[in-house]
Amino acid sequence: MKTKPVLIGLFATVSLLLGGASYAAGAPPAKPADTAPLTATAVFAGGCFWGVDAVFKHVKGVSDVVSGYAGGSAATATYEQVSRGGTGHAEAVRVRFNPAQVSYRQLLQVFFRVAHDPTQLDRQGPDVGSQYRSAIFYVDAEQQRTAQDTIRQLGVAGAFPAPIVTQVVPLQQFHAAEDYHQNYLALHPRQPYIVMHDLPKLEQLRRQFPALYQ
Repeated sequence: MKTKPVLIGLFATVSLLLGGASYAAGAPPAKPADTAPLTATAVFAGGCFWGVDAVFKHVKGVSDVVSGYAGGSAATATYEQVSRGGTGHAEAVRVRFNPAQVSYRQLLQVFFRVAHDPTQLDRQGPDVGSQYRSAIFYVDAEQQRTAQDTIRQLGVAGAFPAPIVTQVVPLQQFHAAEDYHQNYLALHPRQPYIVMHDLPKLEQLRRQFPALYQ
């Protein structure tokens, strides 16, 4: 007496399974989830942003660089305000990059070895003041660990004749600089400051990191 319901139940189960298999066979295969971001953000301060901006614009895998201000508590920032030193902000650049093409650690190597001198405290070349300090503004714990580890490795290797004074601090805010500061080197390649202080950085980038230069 119980045979018929059992057979019906088995038939329904087999039909469901076959139907599901048929549906799955007709559907495109599921792709594994890709958790790696296509674009990541890094923020660096290393003196006048004109040269730092130009250096990172010539790194493969970097899609966008914006000159601006970071590191202070002031809710707004303009060149005049930051230059007076009252905002706590430093001239900085925001770098958008593809981690599949260039890693954050590679960007740090460019930052330390090409973009500026990380041993100068609250200055960079002829520019003096905390607004020209060396700083890494990390956006997450992984960037913090990578930055601190890179500084430790450079110190152990004796990469510089003096200690690295670069700050490693969380990014709180970033204010884009005025339009006339954006892409400054490309627009003013013969400006004396650019010729003396920033164009040599591009040549240094090409020599030291030929695989990254574009």
